[in-house]
Amino acid sequence: MTDRAPAASEIAPAKLNLALHVRGKLPDGRHAIETIFAFCVDGDRLTGEPANEISLEVTGPFAFELVDETDNLVTRAARALAKAAVVSEGAALKLEKRLPVASGIGGGSADAAAALRLLTSLWRIDPKHAQDVAPMLGSDVPACLLSFPALGEGAGDELTPIALPQLSGAPVLLINPRVPLSTAEVFARWDGEDRGALGDWRDGRNDLEAPAIALVPQIGAVLAWLSAQAGATFVRMSGSGATCFALFESEEARDSAADAVPREWWRLATFLR
Repeated sequence: MTDRAPAASEIAPAKLNLALHVRGKLPDGRHAIETIFAFCVDGDRLTGEPANEISLEVTGPFAFELVDETDNLVTRAARALAKAAVVSEGAALKLEKRLPVASGIGGGSADAAAALRLLTSLWRIDPKHAQDVAPMLGSDVPACLLSFPALGEGAGDELTPIALPQLSGAPVLLINPRVPLSTAEVFARWDGEDRGALGDWRDGRNDLEAPAIALVPQIGAVLAWLSAQAGATFVRMSGSGATCFALFESEEARDSAADAVPREWWRLATFLR
C-alpha cells in the first residue's frame, strides 16, 4: 500500500481523580461512581509507524512489570479499532512505560487511549471509531481518550467535560510507594456505604482510600508526608491507589518537596493540563 502515514507519537497522560465517590452497584455488577478526572502533562509515551501487522515493544523504567503480559491493553485497543474501522493495515507500536503499573493513575487505560488516538491518525480513520471502542476496553478509557477534565458517572465512563481553568498548569507531585494494587481488590473491600453525592471536588473525598490503606498501609504514610509539605494545598489518593498526589501553590514549593521524597518511593513532579 502506498501513501502511508508517517510515524506518529502520543503521550498517555497520567490520570488523577480529584474526588471519587462510590454510590452503589450498577445492574451489570460494576460499581456506580461519581468522579472528577484531571490529567497531567506527563505520562507514558507511545510511538507507532505503519506496518503489515500489529506489534508492540515495551521499554522504559516499568517495562519489566509488563514482561509477562501477553494481552496488553495497547494491542487489544489496536485490534479492536482495526476491527471497528475495517482496517487491514497494521502498526509497529513502541510503548515507553514511565508510570508504575496498577497504580491508580490510568496506566493501561491511558496507554490504550493513546493507542486509539495514535492509530486514528496513523490509519486516517474517523475518530468516532475510537470513541465507540473506548468503553469496551475499560471504564477509565473514555476519560483517558479525552484526557481533559471531566465528570465521570455510571462506572466512570459516562462523561461530561468540565472547565477547571484554575487548575490548568497547576504544579502537582505524584508519589507511589512502589506497591501495585488491584482495583478489583480495593473495590471488594469497599464497605457498601453511600456517603453522598459529589459536589465541588475540593469538598469531596475518595471512598476507596480506606480500603486501599487497609491493603497497603504505606498509602497512609504517603498521604501524611504530602500533607506535611510546605505549599501543598490539596492532597488525595488517586483512583484505587496506591498513587497519591498533592497540588502546590508554586512550582518552587513542589520541586522542594519532590527533592525530599524518600528514595524508596516513586515520584513525578509535573503539571496539570
